Amino acid sequence: MEPLIPVINKLQDVFNTVGADIIQLPQIVVVGTQSSGKSSVLESLVGRDILPRGTGIVTRRPLILQLVHIDPEDRRKTSEENESKKNGRLYRAIDGEEWGKFLHTKNKIYTDFEEIRSEIEAETDRISGNNKGVSDESIHLKIFSPHVVNLTLVDLPGITKLPVGDQPKDIEFQIKELIIKYISNPNSIILAVTAANTDMATSEALKVARDVDPDGRRTLAVVTKLDLMDAGTDAMDILMGRVIPVKLGIIGVVNRSQLDINQRKCVADAIRDEYAFLQKKYPSLTNRNGTKYLARTLNRLLMHHIRDCLPELKTRINVLSAQYQSLLNSYGEPVDDKNSMLLQLITKFAAEYCHTIEGTAKYIETTELCGGARICYIFHETFGRTLESVDPLGGLSTIDVLTAIRNATGPRPALFVPEVSFELLVKRQVKRLEEPSLRCVELVHEEMQRIIQHCSNYSTQELLRFPKLHDAIVEVVTALLRKRLPVTNEMVHNLVAIELAYINTKHPDFADACGLMNNNIEEQRRNRMRDLPSAVPRDKSLKGPGGQSPSPTELFSEGQVAKAVAGGSQSGQNVSEQTDSGMGNWRGMLKKGEEFAAGDRPAALYPLPAMQQKGYAVNLLDVPVPVSRKLSAREQRDCEVIERLIKSYFLIVRKNIQDSVPKAVMHFLVNHVKDSLQSELVGQLYKAALLDDLLTESEDMAQRRNEAADMLKALQKASQVIAEIRETHMW
Repeated sequence: MEPLIPVINKLQDVFNTVGADIIQLPQIVVVGTQSSGKSSVLESLVGRDILPRGTGIVTRRPLILQLVHIDPEDRRKTSEENESKKNGRLYRAIDGEEWGKFLHTKNKIYTDFEEIRSEIEAETDRISGNNKGVSDESIHLKIFSPHVVNLTLVDLPGITKLPVGDQPKDIEFQIKELIIKYISNPNSIILAVTAANTDMATSEALKVARDVDPDGRRTLAVVTKLDLMDAGTDAMDILMGRVIPVKLGIIGVVNRSQLDINQRKCVADAIRDEYAFLQKKYPSLTNRNGTKYLARTLNRLLMHHIRDCLPELKTRINVLSAQYQSLLNSYGEPVDDKNSMLLQLITKFAAEYCHTIEGTAKYIETTELCGGARICYIFHETFGRTLESVDPLGGLSTIDVLTAIRNATGPRPALFVPEVSFELLVKRQVKRLEEPSLRCVELVHEEMQRIIQHCSNYSTQELLRFPKLHDAIVEVVTALLRKRLPVTNEMVHNLVAIELAYINTKHPDFADACGLMNNNIEEQRRNRMRDLPSAVPRDKSLKGPGGQSPSPTELFSEGQVAKAVAGGSQSGQNVSEQTDSGMGNWRGMLKKGEEFAAGDRPAALYPLPAMQQKGYAVNLLDVPVPVSRKLSAREQRDCEVIERLIKSYFLIVRKNIQDSVPKAVMHFLVNHVKDSLQSELVGQLYKAALLDDLLTESEDMAQRRNEAADMLKALQKASQVIAEIRETHMW
């Protein structure tokens, strides 16, 4: 089990080379309040004075300390086999049995531990300032010694309450966030340090540890300063776990005082004095307390913890390796043949653009409609429903229809409903279909513009390597779409204009509708004939005044109007309808004449202005404004005839437009762009003068490719390290 900790050290070295914390490795995190003795505990484990000491906050950056046990015969080692260089100087064999290395100083070897402490202070001041500032950027230090056990420890700034010096007002919150960041790692062991001369129930270290490790499976408590307790008191209950029980145990230690440090008392002497103190004060607990017991316990806990974590680490490393391999593939290889690369990217983009329209793209959107599916939705849902919502008689009132009929007759009273009024009104309604048709073209154009971005993001990620090429492709495709837009709009405009150019009243569907309408009018005429008074003989209904047959100018009816507009009538129906109309009109005129003779005058349809009623001069240019009134039976029937004809013909035209506009858009816009896209891109971009500029990678692409390659190498190396352990059956 012993070699497991060096495995973690190797993994730590591997990931340190790429400066990444993507793998949470097993380590021991030291947590405690300010001046609780954390640094003294670490120095006791190392056996050397390596950490800055003093009053107040001393540890102001996380220190990741790797202790590597070496055999005494290996003490004369070189760094990188005596071949590494820094600043042009060749490092020689290491003098001494212990040495240290910092990550930020690369391969520099420190054999003087005073120099190590000075480097920690200098590096801390470089990042955190020299006035009590705190930073979360860690310092990595590795100590090689035959007197240490294999451990990986993290020394964190002590928990404090009030800011001092340059510390911000929220220094307490910042330090706690930093501590939680490290102890939240499920692969870490929490070493909660508490001074014996304080109340254990108020321990901030144990409180923070319990917040992230409520079961206590990862928490080990250390009680420092046993020799500084008040006279007459001891820590027996605390060390036995009677005050605050800790699952992994509570270990007591005795630190060097500041006076001992000032007098340069060595750690070895301090450990001997500690043992003597425990023998005298806590003889029954001597073997379960002290610095040496703490080191062995930490080594044992860490080994068991590593054994439990290694399978999960292996899985995590394999997953990350696959992710970084995919990321590196997306960055692509450096360009050698620019001509081939440019042509390949243009061809791939054009193919993906067409595949997205056809629905055969490799990357299919699952959150929303895209490409050809959205164009289909625009044609049959958006455009179709919009046309269906257009009312055939929208914006057309009965008075408008009646006015059009009268305007179409000119100065002569009408015998029939004029066909001109129908054409005038139906063209006005058909014109309303042009706006939604042009809007359909605009929506399809917008969707084809969106397909460009879709292909750039999902289908051709290689374009992200070359931002100038990407911008050029977008510009060419946008220009092609913009060029086809007016052509398509013109065609759609012409489709509506074609319908307006000739009103085909002989259209089969329109003739059928008119036939049904005529049958309805004939039935209404027969009903009126049955309702005639019995005093009027039905066989004389065709006779005019004096028993003579009426002249053609006296015969006109609404039934004739409908048949005239429909393009034909039957002779038998004409006779009967003329009879009804003639009798009805003459009788009405006679009756009205009698009423007028009695002095009962009807209200004027167009009342005279007030000036004319009072005898003022009449201005013939004053056009009377009609007022609302109840339409006569004939006027009502005339308007109904026109409205039914308009509705029937409008539905025919709307059906034609709903079918022809999508076809025109597909031919003039969608299919044209699909067919000419690649040739347009090649013609505009595949030029020798543009090669170097278009295939210039973004500034950070090469850096990201190198970082991904380094990380992939580190993950592969880490996987090999774990595989070697597995081959030796160490878990």
